[in-house]
Amino acid sequence: MRPTVFIPNYNGAERIGRALDGLRRQDREVAVVVADNGSTDGSVAMLAERYPEVTVVELGANLGFGTALNRAVAATPEADPIMLLNDDAEPERGFVTALLAALRDEVDTVAALMLQEADPGRIDSAGVVADRTVMGFDYLQGEPVAAAAGAKAPLGPTGGAALYRRAAFEAVGGFDERIFLYYEDLDLALRMAAAGARCALAPEARVVHAYSQSLGAASGAKYARTGWSRGYMLRRYGVMRHPALALRVLAAEGAICAGQLLRDHTAAGLRGRLRGYREAGGAARREVPTSALLDLGTREAIELRRRRRG
Repeated sequence: MRPTVFIPNYNGAERIGRALDGLRRQDREVAVVVADNGSTDGSVAMLAERYPEVTVVELGANLGFGTALNRAVAATPEADPIMLLNDDAEPERGFVTALLAALRDEVDTVAALMLQEADPGRIDSAGVVADRTVMGFDYLQGEPVAAAAGAKAPLGPTGGAALYRRAAFEAVGGFDERIFLYYEDLDLALRMAAAGARCALAPEARVVHAYSQSLGAASGAKYARTGWSRGYMLRRYGVMRHPALALRVLAAEGAICAGQLLRDHTAAGLRGRLRGYREAGGAARREVPTSALLDLGTREAIELRRRRRG
């Protein structure tokens, strides 16, 4: 077994260096694998020149976040536990040690603390949580770093800074490769929770995160991707089969899409939801780990989503 950090990369030559330099400064040696999604910006050549200790799994095309990581993990059978890091996240010294320290016998996954680049004293994400409509939220988002001390564990880690036991990751099939980008970590957390996996929070495992560097925080491209994933998950988890939940979904998603249309002048999020829902047709329904979900009202859910955008 060899603790290994996996970093997905797509045209990230200008940002991935911060992540790799942070890993070089760790107080514990760790193997590093970059899953390159067919970058055309010289990423692979840069990695070979500046970071010869890094293993690069070249995928030849942009396969998406989860698929890239699945392929890189499969190509590295000695990696255990599996640690994930975004290419726009810079780990603080002690990140790896703190993640490993939280991996107690009863724990299958560990959530790290992602800090806001603009205000490192505040949390960007301490893992993922979800309500009964499987709408996902970044745990403790916007709270001061001190709020993580003694906080209960989230549903699961965010894919940007995470640890998984290999056996638990493989037991549920890893990331769903139909989800190209966004919410694949939430879907994995839901499936792992349904299978009985337990998550821990490691408040001392910290990274500074440059939010939404790939597509932009309020871009039509991001709304299309997040919308597709939302629609897909609504159908995969059978949410719309329950009348009360369906009404909440229509109210919340309608408000979110209306906000995108009025504020950002795009209906990409709505179209993405419709496509995702349609393309989930025929796929096996997944179990909802009800006991692990938050009981939020529609207004509370919309407010949490608004805070994320802010």
